[in-house]
Amino acid sequence: MSDEDGDPQAWETLSTETAYDCQAFEVVHESVRLPDGTETGFDTVHEPEAVVVLAFTPDGEVVVIEEWRQAVGRTNRGLPAGTIEPGEDPAVAAQRELEEETGHVAERVERLTTVEPLNGLANSVHHHFVAHDCRPTGERNLDDDESIRVETADYDDLLSALATDDLRDGRSALCLLYHDRFDEPER
Repeated sequence: MSDEDGDPQAWETLSTETAYDCQAFEVVHESVRLPDGTETGFDTVHEPEAVVVLAFTPDGEVVVIEEWRQAVGRTNRGLPAGTIEPGEDPAVAAQRELEEETGHVAERVERLTTVEPLNGLANSVHHHFVAHDCRPTGERNLDDDESIRVETADYDDLLSALATDDLRDGRSALCLLYHDRFDEPER
C-alpha cells in the first residue's frame, strides 16, 4: 500500500515484517500512516494467486469436487481450484489444476474474470476460467493435504444449489454466477 499514484486515500507503509509464515500463506504486519497522519498497524494475509475452473464435459455436465475443508469442519462441494506456480501463466495453471485434482483434460480454456475476493484482509487474486470438452484422460496428482472426490453435475442443478445453501464455496459460487450472468452459455 503506497501513495504511488498520488491517491489521497493511500496509506504510507512505514515498515513491513512477516508475522507468521506457513506453506499456504503468510501473515504480514505493516506499520502504516493513514491520510490523516495517524500511525497504526495493519495485518494482511499474503498468498499466491489462484485459479478456479468451471469445467464442462462434452455432454455439458460440470466437473465438481468434494473436498474436506478443515477451516469449516466439513466436506465442501465446489469447482477445481488451486495455486498458480511462480511464473506460471494463469491459463496453464487452470489446465494443470483441473488435471491434477480431477484427472480431466480440457480441449480449451477461456478466461472468465479475475477478482480480489478478500481485499480488505488478504492480497488474494483469483483467476476464473471456463474449460470446454473436458475428458477424464489425464492423471490425478493430489497435494499431500488433498483428499478429493470427483463427480459431474448438471449446470442448472449447481445454480439451484447456490439458492439452497448446498454449494457454499465462495470461489465456486462466484464463478458459476459470473458465467451464468455474463458469459456466453456454451455448454
